[in-house]
Amino acid sequence: MKKFLVLSLFVVHLLAAQGIQTPEQLIKAMHDRYDGKWYKTLTFVQKTSQIKPDTTLVSTWYESFAFPGKMRIDMDSTSGMIINGDSLYVFRDGKLTATRLFTHTLLVLGFDVYFMQPQAVIAKLNELHFDFSLLREDTWQGRPVYVVGAKAGDLHTTQFWIDKERLLFVRLLEPAGADGTKTRETQFNKYVHLGNGWLAPEVVFMVENKVLMKEEYSDSRANPKLDLKLFDPKYWTTTRWW
Repeated sequence: MKKFLVLSLFVVHLLAAQGIQTPEQLIKAMHDRYDGKWYKTLTFVQKTSQIKPDTTLVSTWYESFAFPGKMRIDMDSTSGMIINGDSLYVFRDGKLTATRLFTHTLLVLGFDVYFMQPQAVIAKLNELHFDFSLLREDTWQGRPVYVVGAKAGDLHTTQFWIDKERLLFVRLLEPAGADGTKTRETQFNKYVHLGNGWLAPEVVFMVENKVLMKEEYSDSRANPKLDLKLFDPKYWTTTRWW
């Protein structure tokens, strides 16, 4: 009976996916699949490997989230960053050193899409210059995907890739460099179930097919109780979850 139920749910999801013909329908399908199910808060310990030409620097960061729109990275006991809505706050040695408007593409596509209304997500993605007139299908790491923003064979134009069955973000490509001629790539890899949602415990950042940084997550916790002061820059030095 359990196997039959799992198979039935898979068929339902597959049939729903087959009805997706536009990027707008894709964003709505992503939202509807996990609306009310995805974990609302998240913490994990992050092994950060920064790969240089002659060495690799490895450090431990601590990340916390409250969805939608809230993210905090503690790089050590005094330095890191907060994202709250469309604002970025950067701290060094316990002091706020920079503030600016910032939309975190990975936060939107990897998490907030399951909480925000689809039209709000679409508006943000349009501001980030994804071409919503283009939707195609492709394959990534042996799995079928949707690609929004670029035609087949174009691996440079700003575009995002979504796993067709699971409706999870897996890949981002965008121009990089001072003149935009290089290509930056981000991968969300090795998805595992977490709570009633998913988490990619490996995130890879590349430029021109060279890995510059890799994140590996451990001690991942879904729905931990978090003090929202974590995401208020006024409390940077006085509030911790770890």
